[in-house]
Amino acid sequence: MTPQHICRFRQPVVALAGVLALAVSGCARTSAAPADAAAADGGKVTVACGATEEWCAAMAAGFTAATGVKAEFVRLSSGEALARIQAGKADAEFDVWHGGPADGYAAAADQGLLEAYVSPNAAAIPDRYKEPKGTWTGVYVGVLGFCANTEVLKEKGVAVPASWQGLLDQGLAKNVGIAHPSTSGTAYTAVWTQVLLNGGSEDGALAYMKKLHPNVLQYSKSGAAPAQQVARGEVGVGVVFSHDCVATREQGFPHLEVSFPAEGTGYEVGGVALVKGAHNPVSAKKYIDWALTPEAQEIGPTVKSYQAPTNPGAKKSDKTVDLAAVKLVEYDSVVAGAAKSALTRRFDSEVAQAPKE
Repeated sequence: MTPQHICRFRQPVVALAGVLALAVSGCARTSAAPADAAAADGGKVTVACGATEEWCAAMAAGFTAATGVKAEFVRLSSGEALARIQAGKADAEFDVWHGGPADGYAAAADQGLLEAYVSPNAAAIPDRYKEPKGTWTGVYVGVLGFCANTEVLKEKGVAVPASWQGLLDQGLAKNVGIAHPSTSGTAYTAVWTQVLLNGGSEDGALAYMKKLHPNVLQYSKSGAAPAQQVARGEVGVGVVFSHDCVATREQGFPHLEVSFPAEGTGYEVGGVALVKGAHNPVSAKKYIDWALTPEAQEIGPTVKSYQAPTNPGAKKSDKTVDLAAVKLVEYDSVVAGAAKSALTRRFDSEVAQAPKE
């Protein structure tokens, strides 16, 4: 096992992590926990990581470079991370959960799976991006939008969608990519956005998703996967966080275009949290402290992750969406998290079953 991570694509990510470790060495401000205390708890940290593989590797490398503490990660979608943390309740598999929408963290907190920890660095994070008791703290903001393949849509004679209603166009039959809300925080953000746009009605949200269903080619496990489907021309439009579309476009797909629904759209607050029963709590708190610093939050754009940082002191990439320029719904991660389990079960039974392994 390498010091940086546990993942599927081992060698390429190790190389990337090593380069980034050199790039960010010595930059971050972290807590001053004594070295012998970190050694007593193993002197390492294991992270359930909910962002892209590259982002997770960069964060693990950056933390190790800044602190000397060994970091390993497993890349998981939001639903998978929650399931793994639930399964490890008696013997925690992870010390920290990092990345992925905060409604998943709120659901985990409701189940007693997270330990409250108010990092001294959390004082810099705006209140709307953190849970007051410290069960989770926000590290980035991503806005839900549409990722369109303009070449595919031109062939079909369909305009780039500019509204949720436009996504129901019959010309998009089997041409929309979206993940399943049981496994993906991105997709759950889309469903909860419909709840808010329907005046708080879960019935209204599911009614919309039923109308959308004939246009969906398939429900993926990962929220970022539809951007790749769009890039390959498998579908004309994907419902994704906009930064995933921008990152995919930079992989050599200039015909991808981002748009945002006029009715309003939801957003994620990517979180970081201490897992209850963590085997390495001192190192875990060090990791959380570091993740909230400007230096840590500036790593994302170096690996094409263009979420907006939550720390006001962090520099934003010019490829990061301007939050003030998009109509956002009043998304409350705590309320969304409390409803997640029941609402995703309803989606599974009333709209479509979750994808199998």
